[in-house]
Amino acid sequence: MDAHSAEPAEAQAPVATPYRKILVGFDGSAGARRALAQALRLANRDGAAVSILTVIEHLPRYAATVSEVDETREAEQRHVALVQAEVRHAADREGLAVDTIVRSGHAAKVLVEYAREGGFDLLVLGHAGHSAIWGVFLGTTSDKVIRHAPCSVLVVR
Repeated sequence: MDAHSAEPAEAQAPVATPYRKILVGFDGSAGARRALAQALRLANRDGAAVSILTVIEHLPRYAATVSEVDETREAEQRHVALVQAEVRHAADREGLAVDTIVRSGHAAKVLVEYAREGGFDLLVLGHAGHSAIWGVFLGTTSDKVIRHAPCSVLVVR
């Protein structure tokens, strides 16, 4: 055996450190569902606490009437209620309790700030389905989170 091709046993397989606190960015999309499923599996494996963060960023900035703002707010609240019910159902199937949090703002910024504030050691996100050109110019939420997160980030495809 060539001396250059042999590696010490420690270098061949990294040691998996159990996660203690997992944060999942969840918006109800297919990618977010896959991320949630993966996070729940990891939490079961490691005995980790799981928090699910949904970020609302769609309120109109320049509404013509108060009723337009109210309608948009009500639609967002209905969406969040459905998303949280879906999360609780998935967690129940896995036998886990999860915290659900809703915040307003820019998704990447809120995810990074919440991960920092909460001392999470893993942030799990679904991969966005933007086209390659769109992602190159604007960057996806996961791109931005990866660059600024205070912890490890798992992007699930």
